Amino acid sequence: MPTFEQLADSVFDLVVAGKRNEAGEIDIAMVEAGATEDALRLIDDGQAPTNEAAIALGLDQAKGHIAAIVDAQLELREKVGDPTPVEWPMTEDYSDGLFARIEDSARLALAEVVTIADKHERQNAEGAARLTVFEGLDIDEASVDFGAAKKVFKAVSKKVMRERVVNEGIRLDGRGATDVRPISVEIGGVGSAHGSGLFQRGETQVLNVTTLGMLRMEQMLDTISLEESKRYMHHYNFPPFSTGETGFMRGPKRREIGHGALAEKAVLPVVPTANEFPYAFRLVSEVLSSNGSSSMASVCGSSLSLMDAGVPTKGAVAGVAMGLIAHDDGFVTLTDILGAEDALGDMDFKVAGTAEVITALQLDTKIEGLPAEVLVGALAQAREARLHILSEMDKVISEPRSHLSANAPRIEAVSIPKDKIGEIIGPKGKMIREIEELTGATLEIEDDGMVRIGSADGESLEAAKEKVLQIAFPPEAEVGVEYEGEIVNITSFGAFVNILPGRDGLLHISKIGGGKRIDKVEDVYSLGDKVIVMVREIDRNGKVSLEIPGSESPSGGDGGGDRGGRDRDRGGDRDRGSRGGDRQRRDRDRSSDRDRSGTGSDSKSDRTQVSFEDNFDKGI
Repeated sequence: MPTFEQLADSVFDLVVAGKRNEAGEIDIAMVEAGATEDALRLIDDGQAPTNEAAIALGLDQAKGHIAAIVDAQLELREKVGDPTPVEWPMTEDYSDGLFARIEDSARLALAEVVTIADKHERQNAEGAARLTVFEGLDIDEASVDFGAAKKVFKAVSKKVMRERVVNEGIRLDGRGATDVRPISVEIGGVGSAHGSGLFQRGETQVLNVTTLGMLRMEQMLDTISLEESKRYMHHYNFPPFSTGETGFMRGPKRREIGHGALAEKAVLPVVPTANEFPYAFRLVSEVLSSNGSSSMASVCGSSLSLMDAGVPTKGAVAGVAMGLIAHDDGFVTLTDILGAEDALGDMDFKVAGTAEVITALQLDTKIEGLPAEVLVGALAQAREARLHILSEMDKVISEPRSHLSANAPRIEAVSIPKDKIGEIIGPKGKMIREIEELTGATLEIEDDGMVRIGSADGESLEAAKEKVLQIAFPPEAEVGVEYEGEIVNITSFGAFVNILPGRDGLLHISKIGGGKRIDKVEDVYSLGDKVIVMVREIDRNGKVSLEIPGSESPSGGDGGGDRGGRDRDRGGDRDRGSRGGDRQRRDRDRSSDRDRSGTGSDSKSDRTQVSFEDNFDKGI
């Protein structure tokens, strides 16, 4: 078995089961395979494509490994010894005599039944023929062999159908062995959906609907696998009415889950990565009518639906189910099998892929001794059918739409520096909640700095994106330019004003009061107040100093300007002399500080810069 590391660098995962026949050769019994999620990208980088030749080579090489495992099992059996024989009671479904009686009576009628192309008409005709045959043989529900008689009638019907295909080359619905049923393709039928596709092949019809969502809507997985989540989800529903029956709809059963998983595996390799297209996908296939190969119809419907939604897939994907009838002279491979051919045939072989690459493959056989060359031939026959189906799909939509549906959410990814993540989130998520409330968009932030913005409309997305970019890459303030800001913090030495997203400046207390001295910032401003400020200077560390446009600093204030210095030189502040000795003492203290640091405009500039840096650092 390959390791997870090996699978990560592989384009295809192939599981083959088989046994050794009487001739000593290996016969293949089951195949489960699919391209990896990164297969097409790896192929674009130079790895070999998983086409029919590559699969055939893989099947051939698998036989050698199966033989080695069988040898190991036989060696173990020799060491253990032969087990004690167990006598099992022999039972039979019916006797040879009963089979001969019913075959003689029913063959003629069934030869007419198998020529009826319509499924329901054929089923009704078969039921009427059985009733007529049983009446002629005096067999009714009270008869002891009624159950065995029904099995005989089914076996005879199977035998007649198979003989017609082998001898005449004509199938139940009148097609040849390689013919594909008529195909009908529609897109956009569900107007309110993000994308939809209706695919019909014969009496099998599947409606697929695509829904796009934010990446946080991906499915979380709790399994033994290393995979913890998946963003591409496909669900398959097979209601009873799709086969003309009634019954309870109690959720998907094992069959539905398996069919949905196969269709999901087939389409996943063409889905763009999260970096290329940051969406999560949920696709739902509703089988409206079924007569064989509904899982492969779901593959086609999914591909159409994704392209209708505007998802940039790497190509269209189609699938087809192949069948097989074994007879004395060999095998007959059937293309696009019906439900009855699946039940009455010897093989169910599903193949899906693009025009160049096989993306999913599933094989179940009911017989022993199926040679590998038969499977290789079936692969080639399936490719012809797949290309035909793709050509019919291309007539309706040959590439994804260039734009998303108007109903689909808009999601865009923005990469920001990791050290800015905290600023966008804000304390206790305040900033991210504010952005979402103001714009109506939804934000997702990854640890690597990837921010995904989702919104129902483009205008909301652009508004949220602009706010994120302003915080992550804040615009630079310009000296001499006025800004309307909000006071976000108040200290003893001034107020911090947010003038740009992610950019605050200090409005020193000496710049507040309109030329009058104030003791506290709170005497003028409160947190959240709007204020018009002008950038006075930006120091070498990028710290911004603000002032009120047109205002004068109070004389004697810190960094108050030349006029304050001249007044003090003339003997102090005469205008405020009446305010008492305390103010004069403070003025004398400041004068002493000035004398220690020097006089003149250069000394004043140095004093202002040092004081601003110290106080700004304390405020931060």
